Amino acid sequence: MPVDNPRPSDGSRTRNSARTRQDLLDAAAELFGERGYEKTTTREIGDRAGADPALIARYFGNKAALYLATLPTDDTGSELADIADPARIGDLIARVGQLGSGPVLQAVMRAHDDATVQAAASDRVDKRLTEGLERRMRESGLSSPRLRAQLAAAALSGIALGRVAGTLEELASADQDVVVALTARMLGSLL
Repeated sequence: MPVDNPRPSDGSRTRNSARTRQDLLDAAAELFGERGYEKTTTREIGDRAGADPALIARYFGNKAALYLATLPTDDTGSELADIADPARIGDLIARVGQLGSGPVLQAVMRAHDDATVQAAASDRVDKRLTEGLERRMRESGLSSPRLRAQLAAAALSGIALGRVAGTLEELASADQDVVVALTARMLGSLL
């Protein structure tokens, strides 16, 4: 049985279960964001966390449950309903530029082989990125509010990821303020 409170022979501090759980969660979020769910192994997560990978089963049940734990569970702020807000666009582009895509954007951009994981990831992404926006558009009487919300989330995700990837060289090298202004205009016309 894995132990997360080993007595290291090198005199370093012992780990506690809450810290180990958080380290696994942080490592998983980084790796899932970098590589996606399917290309990340539990061994890599354990290595990055400095913990026995078997502890994933202890704290989360399995890799799928750990992945879902890295995704936000709900719309955590009213600003999430306004995806066309230039400040929000700028924050997202800057965060992706500094930290990489993260599990939420990976979930938007990649399908999962496991149908259960796909359904749960879709639900979490919907709650995080599109529900508030869809609700606002429905209340405003716009047609196809769900489709518009999902188009906006996909467009913003693609712009942020395209900027980091560097494949679209003009997008990658453009001044961030210009990208934010054009993105806000584009999303504003959709919404």
